[in-house]
Amino acid sequence: MKKLTIEPAEPPAASEPCNGDLSAQFHRALSVLAGKWKGDILWQLVERKRRFGELRQSIPGVTQHMLTTQLRDLEANGLVKRTVYPEVPPRVEYEMTPSAKALKPVFDELYRWAQEHGFPTSAQGTAQPKPQSGDADERESQPRKADRRSR
Repeated sequence: MKKLTIEPAEPPAASEPCNGDLSAQFHRALSVLAGKWKGDILWQLVERKRRFGELRQSIPGVTQHMLTTQLRDLEANGLVKRTVYPEVPPRVEYEMTPSAKALKPVFDELYRWAQEHGFPTSAQGTAQPKPQSGDADERESQPRKADRRSR
């Protein structure tokens, strides 16, 4: 499908950046960072280099396949550097590149924003979603079927 854009009626002044260029740059930056686990990976690498196993343990819920995929994508986009050491067994470390380290103020600002607008950290406790009809509270009040082994 061909992407169509609407061109401005007048060219922008020389001192003003083209709005379309800004939008394209913004979308490119978001696409590089988008992904369920990329933010978590980068956040873990802000402090120091990490091995694959360390990353996997520090990011609950990520599968080995998805972590590998996301790391490769971050590496291809120049945000993560992968170093393989010629040892037996092989040791692989991941670290942020200088361009990714430049995102640290963005991460810090996101953290501050989350704190100010009611998105607590896990240390403060996370808000639990209210049960909807048909959720666990309702199911617990219904009688349970007898276990076959107890007969």
